[in-house]
Amino acid sequence: MTDWYHEDEVCWVADCEVCDVPMVVWREHGPTPPEDAVEHMVARLSEVANGRFGADGWSIDRVMRQIPDHFHAHARDPNWWYRRFSR
Repeated sequence: MTDWYHEDEVCWVADCEVCDVPMVVWREHGPTPPEDAVEHMVARLSEVANGRFGADGWSIDRVMRQIPDHFHAHARDPNWWYRRFSR
């Protein structure tokens, strides 16, 4: 089970089960959503990340490493890598 923060017709935001940071996932399938959808998703992810890490405590990682054919992005704080392996 993971924490869910947001859900609407464009996307959902929840904690990534692999790296324990908030991530946004596009409801449509494909790697390149329209720019207005990207702006919407980044805004929802930013709201969650600001609440969890503070306004200056994170950055967006849009590299789709493990699932390259479905748009998603992570909000990574400086300690995410350490947390991933210290569970």
